[in-house]
Parts: sequence; C-alpha cells; structure tokens
Amino acid sequence: MAKPVLLVVMDGVGFSKTGLGDAVTEANTPTLDWLLANCPNTRLKAHGGAVGLPTDDDMGNSEVGHNALGCGQIYSQGAKLVNESIESGKMYSSEAWKELVENVKSKNSTMHFIGLLSDGNVHANISHLINMIKKAKEEGVSKVRIHALLDGRDVPPTTGATYIQQMEDVLAELNDATFDGKIASGGGRMKITMDRYQADWPMVELGWKTHVKGEGRQFGSAMEAYTTLREETGMVDQDLPAFVIAENGEPVGKIVDGDSVILYNFRGDRAIELSMAFDMDEFNYFDRGPKPDVCYAGMLQYDGDLKLPQRFLVNPPEITNTMTEVFVAAGMNEYAISETQKYGHVTYFWNGNKSGKFSEELETYVEIPSDNVSFDERPWMKSAEITDKLIEAIKSKKYDFLRCNFPNGDMVGHTGSMDATIIGVESVDLALARLMKVCDEYGVTLCVTADHGNADEMLEKNKKGGVQVRTAHSLNPVPFIIYDKDVKYTIKDGNYGLANVAPTIVKMFGLTAPECWEDSMI
Repeated sequence: MAKPVLLVVMDGVGFSKTGLGDAVTEANTPTLDWLLANCPNTRLKAHGGAVGLPTDDDMGNSEVGHNALGCGQIYSQGAKLVNESIESGKMYSSEAWKELVENVKSKNSTMHFIGLLSDGNVHANISHLINMIKKAKEEGVSKVRIHALLDGRDVPPTTGATYIQQMEDVLAELNDATFDGKIASGGGRMKITMDRYQADWPMVELGWKTHVKGEGRQFGSAMEAYTTLREETGMVDQDLPAFVIAENGEPVGKIVDGDSVILYNFRGDRAIELSMAFDMDEFNYFDRGPKPDVCYAGMLQYDGDLKLPQRFLVNPPEITNTMTEVFVAAGMNEYAISETQKYGHVTYFWNGNKSGKFSEELETYVEIPSDNVSFDERPWMKSAEITDKLIEAIKSKKYDFLRCNFPNGDMVGHTGSMDATIIGVESVDLALARLMKVCDEYGVTLCVTADHGNADEMLEKNKKGGVQVRTAHSLNPVPFIIYDKDVKYTIKDGNYGLANVAPTIVKMFGLTAPECWEDSMI
C-alpha cells in the first residue's frame, strides 16, 4: 500500500482578491507561507458551480464543500436543488406539499413558515418563502404566519430591515378578504432556533417558546421589533433577542393543534434539532410542554439516516461513489476528526449526507467537544486538541487516510472580529507545523486545503463606498498544497475545484477513481 495521506481542511481560509480585511495575510503564518513557497500547490474554486450552487455569485459553504471534497463529483445543491424543484413544479406536486395544504384547508387552520429571512443562499432564500406563500394562497390556504430568523451572517450584518420590509410588502399585496398573512415571531439566528450538532439546546428551546408558544417580548410589528432591539442592544442581526408579534396582548401566530409547519431552510446542519423537536415523540432535550399535533415538513430531509424530518418538500442529492466507499472497498482504514462545530462535516457531509459509517471496522470518527462560548473569546478553539489526537493516530500506524477540519478561520471569522480571526488563523498554522513534523517522522503525505473562504475577507465596501464588517463567506479561491519530503508531486495545469481533491488523493494510493469523478490534479 502507498504511504498514508493526511488531508487538513483549514475551514474558511482562502486567498483574498481585494486585500480588504484579509486576516489570513495579516496573520503570522510561517508554516503556510513556507508550504506555498516550496510545495506543489494550486488554487481551487470553492463556490458557485464548482460545488453545485446556482451561480458564481453564490458563496460556498462547509456542507457543499465537504460533499464535493468527499465524493469527487458536483451535485446540484441547496438553493439550486430547490430552484430546480420550484421551476419544474415538482415541489408543489410532492405528497408532502399536498398534505400540508390539505391539512390547513380541511381544518381551517394556519400554515406556518419558519426559517432564515435573507437571500444569503447558504441556509435559505427569501424568494423560496415568497414563492411558497403565493402558491399556498393560490391553492386556497387562507392564513399564513412567518417566524423570521434574522441573518446578518450570510449577508451584511445589519440588513435585517431590508428583508423584513420586503416580506411586509409581499404580504400587503397578498392580504385581502380571503387571505391573512403576518410575520409572527423572530430573533437572531445565533440566539434562537438554529443551533447545530446539539451544541446548545437552550437556543432551540428559546426558539420553541418563541415560535410555538408565542412567549417572549411583544411588539406591534417585526419592523418595530427590529429597530427597537437594534437600538437597545447595539447587536448585529444574528445576535438579536427573540421577539413575538402581538395584537391586543395576544400573539398573532402561536403554533397549535391542526396547523401545518414548514421549516424552509434548505441547509441541514441548523435545521435538524428543530425537526427533532417537532417530529420526535420521545424527546428529552428540553421540556416542550404539550407538543402541538401539527403537519410538519422541512424543505429537505436534513438527515436521511435518521429520517428527519419525515416529511420534506425537495429530495436531497443522492450522492453515491464517495471517496470513503472507494477506500472501504480497498480495505483501507480511515480516521476523521474535528471539534463539534465541524465534526459533521468530516463525517456526515463527507460521506454524502449519510449519518452512519460505511464500515464500522474501517472507519474511526473522533469528536472533540467545542467550547460553548463566542468564538472570538477563544479563537484558538480546539486546534491543539485536534492536533494531539491526530498525532496519536498517525503514530499508531493504523490508518491509511486521515482527515481533519480546523474550524477557526470560519467560525471565528463569522464573529466579525479581525483581531480574533487573526489569532484563529495563527492557531491553525501552529497545528500545521506540528503535523508536518510528525508526517516527516512517520512517512505521511500531507495535503492542505480549505472548503471555502471567510477569514480572507473580513471587511467589504457598502453601497455608499464606506467599509463595513463582513461576516459572510467569501467568493475567493482556496489552497490545495501537497507536502511530502520523499515524493515529488507535480500538479498539472488546469482550473480545479474542490471536487478534484478526491481523485487526486485516490491516485496517490494507486487506486482507480470511479468514472463519474472529476479529474485528478496530479
């Protein structure tokens, strides 16, 4: 068997095109600098069409990035998948949609929509929500309530009023004697509802109380709530407190028996826990109180193995012929590690949106629990602990292919703190130095890449020409580097994306890639 290979994913570390807010360049990164100066390397496209998204204006994300890294192919993803389903009419002919509509019509009840209110196209898109509301009215639904999660992460940090106004304008056009549509509740996406990997269940509990029970601070409108909370707290959209819209002291949109509920986010990681709360009978993560008997569906099935949710509007990409399947067929041992924030990316998303292992014997997964604090407070995150475990795994000589994700550049980058993000990038550089040393000692080929950019573009120009903090992913390319002190590799000329990584690594092992894969870079 060929030498072992270690793939390091430096989450959110790209090459800046503008130099504006470039925490990667500002950071002291002697290891990364040396690798780029002395090793075969290229720049990979990690957004838009390279990862299955609709256009090259669509930023990549960790989910689609790890799908592409892990399967060597490009599948229609996220917004593109939903767009295709809406345009073809397939969504509205699905059994789930028909059931949701018939449920509220037969009971004269309410159809609720919960999701991220923006056009960031990473978790959700407001255009999908608007399209569904219009279709619901067309099909005879008479009452709609929206539970709006404010973004400020995949879009500029204080743009919530723009999306609230857009939604209010649409509802004003639709509302008449036959139709009643209102925004009913909301709050910042990092404050309520959208936790992931079961790291902070109280977030989901607060969302449940806000959306379902109508408990919380009351306002007369979503715009009033937004402007008041922004003024009082000074917080950006993603961190704003929860709010409830009320009339005469009564919430306008509690979720009650007989209602239909659609979680319209298409990205799965921050949709699974709310789906658990609605779908699971046996549930002990928080006290739901009397669980309303509703017809619940997600935009997608967020976890195919756990069947969450049971109803969904759009079929997810059926990803087959993954790298792990190739390695399992060859009898190779694999090791995957990250901390909680990105653990699902090196396991579930890597293996084609599958929760289970292809082989219990050949695959080893390790999760380092993330700190439950804002990442700008501890920007080193768990980089040292991940590296410790990786070094142990390499020294065991058990594993043929090892992969890890260092979340720092992405998770700290999302806080908007330039100083903290610089520290996060430097922490990953220290980890690379330690890993290079053990790779030399144990004869391991080291490959370094990223899943998308973020830390490379922490500032942006606004429409007025001023500079503002940027918390979203970038559209910048990411590195792919091969380090091996004994073997000389040559990267062929070409335009490559994340899906070219899997065939490259498989070729290092002398294995044959599936015909459906992209080309190797070596």
